[in-house]
Amino acid sequence: MPSETNASIVGKRSDEQPISRRCQNRSMTTVRVYVTLKPSLLDSAGRTVAGALQKLGYQELQQARIGKMIELQLEDYSDARVKEMCDKLLANPVIEDYRYEVVA
Repeated sequence: MPSETNASIVGKRSDEQPISRRCQNRSMTTVRVYVTLKPSLLDSAGRTVAGALQKLGYQELQQARIGKMIELQLEDYSDARVKEMCDKLLANPVIEDYRYEVVA
């Protein structure tokens, strides 16, 4: 199990921001990919989070769904290539939906 010291060696600052964000090359394009389960599928992790938040007093919460965000640094941005990455690896099209945005 890596210690806090090891985490700093592999690229984390004390505030847990990746060092690459601080030193990134200006010519790079940042793309954020958001992957979520399809609405028709049961999100057991989301139900667990919603139940826990309601027990903590957040009664206004009706539903929570869990997903993931993947940030890509690309030298040459191509919409078709990003879609290909998502379809081939980043999302399972059978059970997941995805969307992406170009940040910078």
